Amino acid sequence: MHQPHPDTNPITARCGVLTISDTRTPENDTSGQAIQDRLTAQGHTIATYHLCADDPAKIRAKAIAWGDDAEIDLIITNGGTGIAPRDCTVRAISPLLTRLMPGFGELFRMLSFEEVGSRAMASQALGGMMGKTLVFVLPGSPEAIALALDHLILPEVSHLLRQLHDSPPDGRK
Repeated sequence: MHQPHPDTNPITARCGVLTISDTRTPENDTSGQAIQDRLTAQGHTIATYHLCADDPAKIRAKAIAWGDDAEIDLIITNGGTGIAPRDCTVRAISPLLTRLMPGFGELFRMLSFEEVGSRAMASQALGGMMGKTLVFVLPGSPEAIALALDHLILPEVSHLLRQLHDSPPDGRK
């Protein structure tokens, strides 16, 4: 894939991985593990991992704590992005974002449509920033994790972090 601005000096991101689920445990969280495996395979570090119930207040509290932590550059959540009544991740995190990256969700749904068809429209996958922290809110399926990380996030994370750190401060980090 062509990259218009090749990253000659990749940045090692310090990552927080948050799985949102009422049923997963650390032992069976295949999506959370897949995120960690893909990040570390590309040289990034996992600063923290947490499993959280589908509870907006708990999700918001964890995102705020990680967004305020200068040791975390990138937060990736998985789970709770559909339209079921318990799916509350987007509702919990989107008000915390200081800037949105609508292209991420649009591209994710486009690529997802190629794999799963019209069901892709129910995904609320989201990308944005909390100050100087990149945030990606992903569905919980392992296929969605692979799609988002391999085709969108990992190819651009160094470029995006470089852009964030070179931009003027906005009161956070």
